[in-house]
Amino acid sequence: MRSARLPGSPRGRRPMLIEGVASVFLETDSSGDRVRPGAFAASLSHAPAIPMLWRHQSGALAGVWSKLRETGKGLEVRGLIDREKPYGRLALKHVGTGLNGLSIGFRPRRWRMRPDGGRDLIEVDLVEVSLVRNPMANSARFRVVGEMGRRVA
Repeated sequence: MRSARLPGSPRGRRPMLIEGVASVFLETDSSGDRVRPGAFAASLSHAPAIPMLWRHQSGALAGVWSKLRETGKGLEVRGLIDREKPYGRLALKHVGTGLNGLSIGFRPRRWRMRPDGGRDLIEVDLVEVSLVRNPMANSARFRVVGEMGRRVA
């Protein structure tokens, strides 16, 4: 069975496949924001490819998200960390030491203030999803599925 590779990715240096939940619906993050179900729907329906960044740094591409979708739990993501990109290699080094956090970069379109001072985000424009050590939403995590073409048991 042949496996797909990212352009420029030699054999033996396959991208690492990860998946997780980048935003858990109704979980209050450390800034007081809480994302409502459906908040990403409009953005995902018309957005161009959403970049996988290293720690929200503009231009610090670590890989590519192949799937982003809303589920009952939140914004589920699946993607490839690219060993050929400098920030991809950096991310993989940190994955080896326990990095497993995800964080969304977004622009709020509609929100409601809560009595406790936090925001309920009703609609957002998703700009990017980053690999981070300490996500704002504690449950926003990923796991390694395997290398492209190879699954972790």
